[in-house]
Amino acid sequence: MEGKMKKKVFQLLVENTSGVLNRISGLFARRGYNIESITAGTTADPRVTRITVVAMGDDEILDQIEKQLGKLVDVCDIRELKPENSVYRELALIKIKVGPRDRSEISSLADVFGADIIDVSKEGLIVEMTGKQSKIDAFLELLDEYEILELARTGIAGLRRGTDDIVYPKIDW
Repeated sequence: MEGKMKKKVFQLLVENTSGVLNRISGLFARRGYNIESITAGTTADPRVTRITVVAMGDDEILDQIEKQLGKLVDVCDIRELKPENSVYRELALIKIKVGPRDRSEISSLADVFGADIIDVSKEGLIVEMTGKQSKIDAFLELLDEYEILELARTGIAGLRRGTDDIVYPKIDW
C-alpha cells in the first residue's frame, strides 16, 4: 500500500561548478523521482550555489531523495525547509490578452495582489508578481475570464527564518 503523497522543500548548498545542476536533475531522472520545481542561484559566496528543490512523494521516497542528494560530491549541505520555520517566494510573469477597456480592471486586480504591470501593448500587458505559491494561484484563478497568452513561473526560492543554524560551506580550492 502506498503512503500519503507529501511535498517537501529541500535547500542545497552546492559547489558552483559546471554540471552541478545536471547531476542533481540526473539523479531525479535515474531514480524516477519527479521535481515539482527547482531554482538555483549563487550565494554571497560566488563559489557556492543555493538550490531549492520541491519534490513530491510518500515519506519513504522523500527520505530517499534527501539521502541520495546528500551523497552527491558537489553538495556541501542539504536540509529541509519546513513551512513553519521558513519563508518561500515565487516570481510569476503573466502575459494577458486585454483590450483598452479591461486594462483598468486588470490594473486594479494587480494592485490588490501587490503585483506590478511591467509592460503594456495594444492588445495585452505583462504582470509581474512575487509571493507565496497560493497567492499567485489565487491571482491566476481570478484571471480565468481573460486569455493568458504566456505564463512563466520560477518555482519557489526559500530560506530558513532567523539567524541560527546558518551554514557556511568550507570549499578548498
